Amino acid sequence: MKNNSGKPVAVVIGATSKWQSDGRNTLLAHGSEVNDSDLPVSARWGVGGAIAQKFAAEGYFVVLTTRTRSNAAALAAAIQENGGECMTVELDLVSEQSIQAAFAEVEQEAGPPEAVVLNAGYLEGRDLPADQELLENIPLEMFETAQNIASRGPFLVAKAVMPGMRERGRGSFLITNNAASLRGRKRHTGQSLYYPRVMMRTLAQVLTEEYSELGVHVANVVVDGLIDSPGTRALGLAKKRPEIIMNPAAIADAFYYLHSQDKSCWTHELQLTPYPTKPSY
Repeated sequence: MKNNSGKPVAVVIGATSKWQSDGRNTLLAHGSEVNDSDLPVSARWGVGGAIAQKFAAEGYFVVLTTRTRSNAAALAAAIQENGGECMTVELDLVSEQSIQAAFAEVEQEAGPPEAVVLNAGYLEGRDLPADQELLENIPLEMFETAQNIASRGPFLVAKAVMPGMRERGRGSFLITNNAASLRGRKRHTGQSLYYPRVMMRTLAQVLTEEYSELGVHVANVVVDGLIDSPGTRALGLAKKRPEIIMNPAAIADAFYYLHSQDKSCWTHELQLTPYPTKPSY
């Protein structure tokens, strides 16, 4: 659907979750789909889905991006059932052509984005066995995929959206990151290749240096914990310690808070940590 009502536009890159009921991580961890009927709708598609629902509830026309349009069908239906408006655009962060085409479609069908939230995730490395934790065992192709999603892709997205925001003198570019962006850490069994996440944080710092004075708000958000979703809720750790699970709706509130901040006191890095755990450094 088009943005016929002229609402402000928010783009969520990676609106669906690899931990949703039929997500890639869910299938890898549990061997099959899981039942999400007991989860609130805000948690069924992880952080990206919660952010999309939050901006829609606040009166934004939300653009959901995903590599395959059908992945976001259930999320789009949930937003519309709650009175929100949205559209789905296919975008693959590995492809410069895909990124350019996606934002051309956004401009044509929805309008210039007031907020762009980069929430792309990946599972590369998660399926390596325990005896292959060392860097020497990681195939180059696996590292390149992680680098494309965490470093090269965000750079290309910034090139696509920052000129328009600069010309208008406003806009938010918000990045979902994790604790591995704070410093390099060894990859443990069951974890993705998070080394390039440091570059994602560095990009946010560079864009702040370059574009803040031009009216564009850039922030790196460190989500420091296990996020509630169908796949993560079914994990043994989540069942044993439910108090350490992060509420996606609360995370989404933090993103909207960043976007709606008065420009006299912008936050450029925000770290979110569950109360029973020590923050990562």
